[in-house]
Amino acid sequence: MISLFGILLACLIGVICGVVTGLIPGIHVNTVGAFIFSASPFLLHSYSPEVLAVFLLSMSISHALLEFIPSMFLGVPEEGTVLSVMPGHYLVLQGRGKEAIRLVSIGGFGAMMVTILLLPIFMVGLPVLYGFMKPFIWIILSATVVYMIHRLSRDFKSLIWSSVIFLLSGIMGWTALNSPLSASVSLLCIFSGLFGVSTLLYSLSEKSVMPKQNEHYHFELDRGIFRSIFAGGIAGSILGFLPGMGPAQGSLLAQELSGASDTGSEREGFLVAMSGVNASDALFSLIAIYIIGNPRSGIAVYINQLLQGLDFNHLLIMISSAITAVSISLVLCIKLGDWFSNSMQKLNYEKITLSVICFMSFLVVFFGFMEGSNLIFILLIYITAIAMGLLPHYLDINKSHLMGVLIVPAIVVYTGFG
Repeated sequence: MISLFGILLACLIGVICGVVTGLIPGIHVNTVGAFIFSASPFLLHSYSPEVLAVFLLSMSISHALLEFIPSMFLGVPEEGTVLSVMPGHYLVLQGRGKEAIRLVSIGGFGAMMVTILLLPIFMVGLPVLYGFMKPFIWIILSATVVYMIHRLSRDFKSLIWSSVIFLLSGIMGWTALNSPLSASVSLLCIFSGLFGVSTLLYSLSEKSVMPKQNEHYHFELDRGIFRSIFAGGIAGSILGFLPGMGPAQGSLLAQELSGASDTGSEREGFLVAMSGVNASDALFSLIAIYIIGNPRSGIAVYINQLLQGLDFNHLLIMISSAITAVSISLVLCIKLGDWFSNSMQKLNYEKITLSVICFMSFLVVFFGFMEGSNLIFILLIYITAIAMGLLPHYLDINKSHLMGVLIVPAIVVYTGFG
């Protein structure tokens, strides 16, 4: 019999671990999940598979919300240095950090509720749709990529560079994921370099300074915010359904559904939708096990292995745990976000950024060493990823094209050539 207290405790501890992994740049939730799963033969002597599954899901959901905090308050560029400044950075540059935190908090929470409410429709329609679409998934992914590159390019020059960056990152992803390194270490090297350290290094080169954040904020739930919440939930569910698609592609889809934009006066709606994509994807990638029998994330794979498949009772436990986890994470995200907003401007921004870069680099080496991987090869991938992650900043193109690192391998696999 499953203990309700054990489930609740696992949910709470999972949320706390998600907070830690979310607030420390460079720690990917799938990497932590991999180590928990590796230790599961020992942990299962004391805990049930359901308890471990709830812990992993809660950690994943909490991480999806909390990871926006360091991404917004670290690596802030100088205003006007890049045209493709992220919406969160844009609001922080205006001193609206507290408002940005509330936007991502309500976006993640609301999109999670949308996903759960629409679950009956997904359960009826997606199995049939997936059976029809499966032979054509590589075509769908390719069409999405072409549209994404076209949609995010300002002119012919940026279109060419975006295509080159996408293909180069795809080649790097295919090489790394087919190397002797484990998938968790490969992804840690790739994502830390592409999206973490490269952004921080660029911020240092531009001599960025954290602007003063307003103590007061304006936050109003209007029709545009609700539309973005709904769009984030739908896009995150689609993201959890299609392989290889990342938050960047989900955010673009949410942008089209909501009518929001990552520029101009609609950045708030885009930020809400982007957070919604993250949170919704964390749950739906697990629900995909029950609907189509195929997990869509690292955490979902580990949960599937622990539970030996997801039945209806497991599904109810996971949904209840998700609601609990996202509710607690909503409060924590706002409280910790406000603390960051108040504290970052009082600290030495350059020293903090350098410390985070060193810490992320240490994690890459540490996890590689723990798995007995070739450290020279790890450093080669890591340095290459950093260099590639810097290119969009200097070429003034959108960094989401670097998601080719996952999409290209997925397309190759679904064509049957890999």
